[in-house]
Amino acid sequence: MRLRPVRMVILLGLLAVLVCIGTASAATPGHVSVFFVRGEQLASVQRPGSTALDAMRQLVAGPTPAEKRSGYRTYLPRLTRILSVEVADGVATVDVDTHFAAGRDPASLLARLSEVVRTMTGPEGATRVQLLMNGAVIAARFPGISMSRPITYRLLQTPNVAVPTPPELKLPAPDAAVEDVQQRLIDLGYLLRGDADGRFGPSTQNAILSFQKWERLERTGLLDDRTKARLAVAIHPVAVTKGGAGKRAEILLDRQVALLIVGNRVVRTIAVSTGKASTPTPPGDYHVYAKIPRWWSTPFREWLPWALPFVGGIAFHELADVPAYPASHGCVRQSYTVARWTYNFAYVGMAVKVIARS
Repeated sequence: MRLRPVRMVILLGLLAVLVCIGTASAATPGHVSVFFVRGEQLASVQRPGSTALDAMRQLVAGPTPAEKRSGYRTYLPRLTRILSVEVADGVATVDVDTHFAAGRDPASLLARLSEVVRTMTGPEGATRVQLLMNGAVIAARFPGISMSRPITYRLLQTPNVAVPTPPELKLPAPDAAVEDVQQRLIDLGYLLRGDADGRFGPSTQNAILSFQKWERLERTGLLDDRTKARLAVAIHPVAVTKGGAGKRAEILLDRQVALLIVGNRVVRTIAVSTGKASTPTPPGDYHVYAKIPRWWSTPFREWLPWALPFVGGIAFHELADVPAYPASHGCVRQSYTVARWTYNFAYVGMAVKVIARS
């Protein structure tokens, strides 16, 4: 059967995603595949071993220091003890102690569950995982997941919530002073041509926040006196590094902005929220390896619209919660007011440079 070009492109894109986040990698002889979290997705590493128990022990041991520097993280509590691991009739039964379910953060609980289920899927032919705690079925700890029967990795891959939609807006009446500010933000590359409608809404507020971040002002998103004064004398943001003639992106971790660049000229500066201290976005040189309009995060069971992954499960993406400080699992969060524009700007193969200090 011959595939149509569009279907071929989709299949190649999905294959690229699977390879880059490590979910398609099979264990080499004498090794087991162990799955940690990298950004918003699972990613595999190879460890010595051959049995399900070997794989579970390697998972509990956690990422190496070098892997941590590359963005790999585990959400399994450090004191977790394995009581037993058995595989029979395709079911891996994993018994752990109470440390495994420590904490109340739903995201952390879901992530550690996904690490176990994915790591235990495969060794000794296991296709389902029954997780026990001190020999008993775990009570309701994992949002949206029943632990009363064996579960599959496919279940975790299946979305259980709707794709988020932007909120309905009720903008104030046009104001000439606001229009002047918007025009200034357009001139400086924080808003786009056509955005100067005189209405102060989320797009203008996000642009002001971007400006404040670049200028190292207090990050309020409000048009305060200091921001007004700086707007009057500010110059257009410039790229931190030199590149070629094409498109590229710089992510400035200290300023919490991303610069979208064409031919060494910054065409837009956007506010972002990168990885928090426990899950930092790793500095380095990367490339966008896929464009995914709706990306499902298996570990955290949430949608990531307009995703542009550039290393493992670390990506530009839209999210409702984009604070003015680093708060993500390693990804580059953007407001819905700019995420689709960034998505349309980028292309597969576009260079992305993450810079610690600018």
